[in-house]
Amino acid sequence: MKEWMKKWLSVALCFTLLVSTNYPSVYATAAVVEDTPGIDPLLKKPYLELLTLAPTLKFTSQQFQAVRERLKKEEKAKKDNLKRKQDDLEKQVRQVQADLKQLNEKSAVESETVKNQRHDLHCRIQSLQAQLADLKVALQSGVPVEYENYNAKLDLLEKWPAAKREITQAIESGQARTRKWGDVQSIGFRTIEANQEDDIKAGQEAVEQMKQMGMIPKELEDSTVAEYVNRLGQNIARNSDLKVPLNVRVLNSKEINAFALPGGFLYVNRGLLEETQNEAQLAGVLAHEISHDVARHSHRLMKKATIASVIYQAAQIAALILTGGVAGIGTYYALQYGFYGLGLALSLQLLGVSRDYEMEADILGAQYVWKAGYNPEGFIQFFDVMASKEGYVEKTSFFRTHPAFYDRIVGVFREISFLPKQEQAVENTSEFLAIKAHLKKIGEELDKEEKDRPTLFKREPGCPEPPAEPGAGTLQQRPRS
Repeated sequence: MKEWMKKWLSVALCFTLLVSTNYPSVYATAAVVEDTPGIDPLLKKPYLELLTLAPTLKFTSQQFQAVRERLKKEEKAKKDNLKRKQDDLEKQVRQVQADLKQLNEKSAVESETVKNQRHDLHCRIQSLQAQLADLKVALQSGVPVEYENYNAKLDLLEKWPAAKREITQAIESGQARTRKWGDVQSIGFRTIEANQEDDIKAGQEAVEQMKQMGMIPKELEDSTVAEYVNRLGQNIARNSDLKVPLNVRVLNSKEINAFALPGGFLYVNRGLLEETQNEAQLAGVLAHEISHDVARHSHRLMKKATIASVIYQAAQIAALILTGGVAGIGTYYALQYGFYGLGLALSLQLLGVSRDYEMEADILGAQYVWKAGYNPEGFIQFFDVMASKEGYVEKTSFFRTHPAFYDRIVGVFREISFLPKQEQAVENTSEFLAIKAHLKKIGEELDKEEKDRPTLFKREPGCPEPPAEPGAGTLQQRPRS
């Protein structure tokens, strides 16, 4: 028996050597990995493109892990560099403040020379504080957001092929129809979360208190834009499960964001209108925000909190921001936008933002834009727009209230895959293009109006504009993974 085993193993070994010598195509899988472009350049591509590419690529788990470790080190290095710059700026602020104190103590006479010296020192402090605020934005939120997007794309490359197969199996087996909220043919006749009307009073209270505290920017006084956004919002609401009236307001703020308060209060910043590239993208963002109210996310997150306590907390944060306190991360908003960005000042509880609830709002939002006749991929298209945008502040604003992570990207496309196919989904309209052109035409006047609006943040008149914020940077090109 032992002799037989020896002969069998010898034959098997010879056969293996023969095959490996004469038939190298057996090892084609390894060759594909070797010849495939590295992973890093793919992380710059849009989410939509990666969804198409991922099933055609072959990388090993070791390659993905190597990129993850490299991203982690790169993020830490970038944060360490920003922290060193922050420390240096803080030293400069202290030095200039000491010079200012010395000037005031030694100047017995208020001469024109002393006034000019004081003005110059005020301008230097103001400029340094603006740079410091930008660095804090980059350090505390901007860099994390940048690498959240990279890691979400990396997860997409690695996990999407298997997820796509599961989606195909669910559709073929009919299981897709039994998913949560899978009864899309009954949109408008189903109850996602009962008692939506109970949130109206809370929303009114929040709006009133924030207006009293100056926490909501001035509305855009342009009937053409306001009427268009309202019509679009109402159209989506009619094709949703919203049971309360929708109140849409366009704010004259360059901050790229939109937010919903409880009870059907939807606010859209003109910065968002200027940044969206087609009507499907705008519809996707509005549908996502409306979905927060449909599912009563704010109410569900704030069971132990009151509107008054949340607004009071936000007001305290705002006070620190506007007086240059420890929350100076928002100073940029005071300088650039005329207010401090609700995404930074408000508790995300009031906006209904959490990882689980973002995914719920994504699913419902995809259903509502589909029902309204739009391309449901528009919302993720806008994610790509924001992910590729230069500058940390803009990314921080949008992604803090709409965090990017793999599960939500896949969740949206799983839902889109399950939805009945549209014969002719709307991507863009001539009215949207006309509104974009109109905003561009009146942009200079709107910028001036916003810049001149009253603010609690005290500025030294006659100073140069503060330097631009630190750039968002790009992923470094590296050797193939």
